[in-house]
Amino acid sequence: MNDLDRFARSPFRARFHLGPRERDYARAKGRDTIARHAADFIATRLAPAAPKNDGKQTPMRGHPVFVAQHATATCCRGCLEKWHHLPQGRPLTEAEQARIVDLILRWIDRDMR
Repeated sequence: MNDLDRFARSPFRARFHLGPRERDYARAKGRDTIARHAADFIATRLAPAAPKNDGKQTPMRGHPVFVAQHATATCCRGCLEKWHHLPQGRPLTEAEQARIVDLILRWIDRDMR
């Protein structure tokens, strides 16, 4: 089972889908811009060892990346530890950040179909 299928089996994670507003935004901005936004959000909101407002830093809607973060358990350091085995209390590496961004983009691509 791949990682996206694993999240789809979680009743909480499976309930997240892009709404019309997020879909329109993703289409209008294009994948490259959404990828840049995802990389920025991860670098500023998740990558630090102790992110500001951890556990509450990711809105539930309003941007395709935010919805995808909840759907893929990349919304806070607690979820990153539980679902992705990335320990809290240390900064995320560039490779870890890139993996998270890739997962978010794959989820958005799948949900946009």
